[in-house]
Amino acid sequence: MINTAQIKPGMPVVCSEDGQFAIVDHLEGRDTIKLKKDNTGQHHYIPVSWVQSVDGGKVKINRPGDQAMKEWSSVPTTNH
Repeated sequence: MINTAQIKPGMPVVCSEDGQFAIVDHLEGRDTIKLKKDNTGQHHYIPVSWVQSVDGGKVKINRPGDQAMKEWSSVPTTNH
């Protein structure tokens, strides 16, 4: 299980292919990561369950970037 306290604002989010595709804005509740706005000014959200590891100052997820960008949400899905 990932220690969500290690996920900090400004950390790069990298995919399973080691490419950065986003930056952490902040944690939204206990199980959702809000990402900084993309080039179009839109925030996106990914579940903490995607996180494979938090080390070296970055958040690594368990899927390729293209897949993650198809599956991320544009609205928070937080369960408090």
